[in-house]
Amino acid sequence: MAKKQTSKIVLQVKLDENKIPESLRWTAEDGGVQDQAAKAFFLSVWDSVNKESLRIDLWTKDMAVDEMKLFFHQTLLTMSDTYMRATQDQKMTDTMKDFCDYFAEKLELNKK
Repeated sequence: MAKKQTSKIVLQVKLDENKIPESLRWTAEDGGVQDQAAKAFFLSVWDSVNKESLRIDLWTKDMAVDEMKLFFHQTLLTMSDTYMRATQDQKMTDTMKDFCDYFAEKLELNKK
C-alpha cells in the first residue's frame, strides 16, 4: 500500500486596528515557499454539499490599483488554463482567453 502524504499551505494575515490587512505571508514547504510576502490572496474552495464556491479575497492596503489590475488579469488567464486542464473544453477555454485579451485591452495592460 502506498504511503499517503499530507501537504500544508499556510496563509498569515496581519491586520491593523480596523481589521484591514497590513501584510500577507504564505508558506508552502512542498513548493519551496517559506514565509514569503504577498500583496494579495484569492482563495476559492468548492463546497460540494451546497454546490457553491466559497472564497477569501484579501489584499494589503499598500497594493497599488495598477498591481491589482495585473493580478486580476493574470488570475483570469490562469483560471482559463485550469479550466482547460479540468474539462478539456477547448472552445470555452478559447472564449475565456478572448475575454482576457479584451480585459487587458480595456485596461491598457499591454501598453505598460
